[in-house]
Amino acid sequence: MGIHAQQWGVVGLSHWPDTRILALTGAKLPIIQAPMAGSSGVDLAVAAISAGAVGSLPCALLSPEQVEAQTGEVRSRATGPLNLNFFCHTLDDAPDDSEWRRRLAPYYEEAGIDPASSAGAPPRVPFNAAMAATVERTRPEIVSFHFGLPPEDLFRRVRDTGAIIISSATTAAEARWLADRGTDAIIAQGFEAGGHAGHFLAGHRPMGLFALVRTILASVDVPVIAAGGIVDGAGIAAAFMLGASAVQIGTAYLATPESLIGPAHRARLGTQSGETTVMTNLLTGREARGMRNRLIDEMGPMCENAPAFPHAATALASLRAQAEAQGRDDFSSLWAGQAASLVRETGAKQLTEQLARDALALLEGRR
Repeated sequence: MGIHAQQWGVVGLSHWPDTRILALTGAKLPIIQAPMAGSSGVDLAVAAISAGAVGSLPCALLSPEQVEAQTGEVRSRATGPLNLNFFCHTLDDAPDDSEWRRRLAPYYEEAGIDPASSAGAPPRVPFNAAMAATVERTRPEIVSFHFGLPPEDLFRRVRDTGAIIISSATTAAEARWLADRGTDAIIAQGFEAGGHAGHFLAGHRPMGLFALVRTILASVDVPVIAAGGIVDGAGIAAAFMLGASAVQIGTAYLATPESLIGPAHRARLGTQSGETTVMTNLLTGREARGMRNRLIDEMGPMCENAPAFPHAATALASLRAQAEAQGRDDFSSLWAGQAASLVRETGAKQLTEQLARDALALLEGRR
């Protein structure tokens, strides 16, 4: 599984300051390839696993049948720890979004789209009994959750498969809540992270990764995985110096050929566009970090009229589809972390190996 011993050497693999995540997951490297719904899939998971890291499949936009099929494909191409990631949000009935559509009316008119016929976006369904049954059939090594945890009965079903369970926390209070309910490891999701903020207890109360890791470590005894703004070996080394047991990396993997992002999104990575990421609720109804697009520039990143997650995306679906068909990202989700300007295109397997090499060199005092 993963990197051959002769490539890394037994000594190199044993010199991570904290090996608890390695022991928990069976990974060779303390790196988790972040599950990024709509941006990552089978190819990226296979590459990460092949390099010795934890590969992840984002399942929030998939049906149980798709999850099972993709899991089977990963298993047929790579041997190593696989993480299936699910959302645990509350999905209310579609709200009255007439005020939101009124705010979008100039864009509908410009595009020649009838607002009443605007196609709906794919639903982001929270973890449910059907997905629990899929986990029972596929038996991934790891199951991760975003926006808290599922109900206790579903949590027990996942636990009974033998899977390691991890979830994201954006505050020490959320970390304590997760640990008290039996979570095996906690992802400290700093404000720097791209994509949706994982808050679930008391609204969005953002903290930078340095402070967050330290306050969570002072609050819980389970291993902590650092996430947010980590795109190179120096970031990994810094996370370990803070006391993290592993890192979760997303934005750096977006620039790999294995990611699923479109050309417009890909073209912005590694440029000055990555220096001005913002938290916005316009695109889904929930705070998420991404690069600016026309909608954000003209409306501002936050809007009180945007319906609650995930319903804000419904009214944008046809606008986004038309713009993307024309090569524009006016209404697209360009999720990326605060270090997006630093990433460079390289293969995902090579990236993973380089990240680990650079981090170990720094941690062992080599330059």
